[in-house]
Amino acid sequence: MLDNCTIEERWNAVDKLVERWLQERQLVIVQFCALSGVHELNQDDDPSSMRLQNFCQLLVDYMSAGHFEVYYEVIREAEAFQDGSVNLAKGLMPEITLTTKISMDFNDLYTSGKGDWGHLSSSLSKLGENLAARFELEDQLINTMHESHREQVA
Repeated sequence: MLDNCTIEERWNAVDKLVERWLQERQLVIVQFCALSGVHELNQDDDPSSMRLQNFCQLLVDYMSAGHFEVYYEVIREAEAFQDGSVNLAKGLMPEITLTTKISMDFNDLYTSGKGDWGHLSSSLSKLGENLAARFELEDQLINTMHESHREQVA
């Protein structure tokens, strides 16, 4: 995506990508909170079911953008700066990947119709904990491998 560009151009492009992605993260959080606040969800309750389906789609889109766009470009940026910050990814990516698996398992369970709607509240609670851990890991990745270079390109 960002071949044949200066380090400043790369940083600016990655900054815009990260900004859009963090806006999508905010939508995930808002929808998660709205979904978690709905009491007595059941599969026959169409508005809640649609809300859950919409949330799951947004969650999958967010996770996919992270793995297939954002992380890749942030790592390439860190490699371009050659300051050792790329080494952080070696430790964080396995942890982030684990949070992806947990989130995708939730998605698969509830979008397939096999999820136990009686346990949705506890499933959402576990998913919330997982997402909070993921967001912390992503923030570490962004702060160390992207934000740390802001002054160098200013």
